[in-house]
Amino acid sequence: MIYNFNIGFLEIRFIDFIDIFLVSLLLYTIYRLLRGSVAIRIFIGFLILYFFYLIVRASEMELLTNILGQFMGVGVLAVLILFQKEIRRFLLFLGKTNYIKDQKLFDVFSLFFANNTSKKWNNFVSNLVDSCQLIIENNSGALIVISKNSELKFYSESGEILNAILSKRLLLSIFNRKSPLHDGAVIIHDEKIIAARCILPVSENQDLPMNFGLRHRAAYGISQDTDAMAVVISEEQKTISVFEDGNMKTKISIVQLRSVLLNYLEVDYKPK
Repeated sequence: MIYNFNIGFLEIRFIDFIDIFLVSLLLYTIYRLLRGSVAIRIFIGFLILYFFYLIVRASEMELLTNILGQFMGVGVLAVLILFQKEIRRFLLFLGKTNYIKDQKLFDVFSLFFANNTSKKWNNFVSNLVDSCQLIIENNSGALIVISKNSELKFYSESGEILNAILSKRLLLSIFNRKSPLHDGAVIIHDEKIIAARCILPVSENQDLPMNFGLRHRAAYGISQDTDAMAVVISEEQKTISVFEDGNMKTKISIVQLRSVLLNYLEVDYKPK
C-alpha cells in the first residue's frame, strides 16, 4: 500500500521520497567519481542545461522547448562520447569484486583455504617488500601495480609481457636505470610479473600535490580505474607511496608497506 499526503497543493507519495533519495545517491556517486577532474565542470553544465529545459517545458515555451528538446535528444550520445572514461570508471565501481567480498558472501569457502593462502601471500609480500627496500638503496625509482583479481590485460598488453615468477633480482634489474624496461609500470598478479614498461592512465585530478610526477599520477589513475593497488618509489625523495581505490598514503615506511599489502590481499598479519 502506498501512502499519499498533501503539502499545500502538492500531492506527495511515499515512493517520491524513495525516488528523490535514489537520484541524490546517484548524483553523489557521480560527483565522487568526477571530483577533481575537468569532467565535473562539463557535468555541472549538463545539469544546469537540463534543469533549464525542465523549467522552459513547464512554462510551456514551445519554441525554446523544441530547440532544447532536440539538443537533449542527442544528449545521451554526447554524454557517452564526452564521459566514456568516467562511465567506464563508474561501471567498474559498480562491478568491483571486492564489494562482494565486503558483503562476506564467500567467507564459508575462504575458511577451507585460509592457511595455505596466508602462507603463500606472506612469502610473496616479503619478496616484494624486500625488493622495494633494495630499489630505494640503489637510488632508483619504481611504479609497481599489484592486482589480486585480474591480469589487467588492457594495460599489460601496452608493455612487454614477461609472465615471470616474482624475484628480488628480476624486479631490481627491471628498475635499474640502464634497463630498457625501467620506464613505465610493472604489473604483478598471482605472484607473477605479468608485464613491464606498461603505460597507465595519468590522472587529471587537479587536487593532487604539486610535487607529484608522472609516476604518482599514473598510480593514482590506475587505482581509480581498477581495483588494483599501486606502489610508487620516488627516485628523488626515496619515499614510498601507495594508491588504492583513489586514495593515497604517502611517505610510508617499509613496515607500513608490508601491513598495507597484506591488508589489501586480505591476509592476517601478525608482526613478529
